[in-house]
Amino acid sequence: MDSKADMFFKQATRWNEELAYLRSLVLDSELSETFKWRNPCYTYKNTNVLIISSFKDFCAISFFKGVLINDTYNLLEAPGVNSQSVRLLQFYSVDEIVKKKQCIQEYVQQAISIEASGQKVVLKKTEAFDFPEELQQKFIEDLEFEKAFKALTPGRQRGYLLFFGGAKQVKTRIGRIEKYTSRILSGKGINDCTCGLSKRLPSCDGSHKYLNLKRPQN
Repeated sequence: MDSKADMFFKQATRWNEELAYLRSLVLDSELSETFKWRNPCYTYKNTNVLIISSFKDFCAISFFKGVLINDTYNLLEAPGVNSQSVRLLQFYSVDEIVKKKQCIQEYVQQAISIEASGQKVVLKKTEAFDFPEELQQKFIEDLEFEKAFKALTPGRQRGYLLFFGGAKQVKTRIGRIEKYTSRILSGKGINDCTCGLSKRLPSCDGSHKYLNLKRPQN
């Protein structure tokens, strides 16, 4: 067991019994426990397979390649409408976990077999995503911006497309594009660090929130 993961379970104030039971089921497999993205993460030969996490309304096992699991019991949920790979098993009580123990163990074993076989999730290419009209208009008005956007990695482009396109109102989409224009021009993704203090570069770990605390007060 990982010491940081152990602390996570000991300090859990929500779903603590459910999380502990899920942990015992996962540790009964051949997966190794570590701690990543502030959650207990379970790996097969150093490759991420699943995460145990706590949310406001439920706790869950998140399978990185869940879309490849044969969902025999129709239990898996996508974390978002645009999620291409991750799938969740959501739980609301210890009793529910007990009743679904066999299902959970079967899905965990499937996830291990998928990783062992080397299967990959075929993701949609960036070109297959919708480009909001407002973003296309921005390309027409600012060629430098268009060049910078298309120079981003495919993953960073998709992140922006999902964020911009996720807004229902035109005004909101325009506002989001304008807010992130400077970030795009500097070659940064929507979740990239901009302060340089992150311990998880290039990703942001929230270190920028402490900048004001380090500045001397007048």
